[in-house]
Amino acid sequence: MLKTPVIHPTILEALARSGHLAQVVIADGNLAVGAMSGPNSTTVHLNFRPGLLDALTVLEGILEVCPVQGAIVMEKPADANAEIHDAYKALLGDVTWDELERWAFYEKIREPATTLIIQTGEQRRFANVILTVGVVKMAEESGF
Repeated sequence: MLKTPVIHPTILEALARSGHLAQVVIADGNLAVGAMSGPNSTTVHLNFRPGLLDALTVLEGILEVCPVQGAIVMEKPADANAEIHDAYKALLGDVTWDELERWAFYEKIREPATTLIIQTGEQRRFANVILTVGVVKMAEESGF
């Protein structure tokens, strides 16, 4: 029996083989993930229907299992709403944050460093995020 809050076997397997600086992508329900797969990525489809599961719920689960040190999102047009970026920042806390132009963002997903792509049912625009896996701190490093 697992004690981790995330019990999806494919997600756990992909995270277990994702070392420091690996990339984990949380994709919205509209990203063409089949065209984004890189040589080392595993794709998990959690988009049963629009809105289920949403990207923030998936991010919360990933953060309970895996350290994250950075995030990259796609640049939005000046007149577009991307309030989900603020929600990501609130959940992620003190991590590096970057924005890439649309086509550069897609190329980043296709890199060999991407080990996991999780497609959600998220419907908000500009909800795709690339997470950079961090390191697990040793007990003496974290003050325990």
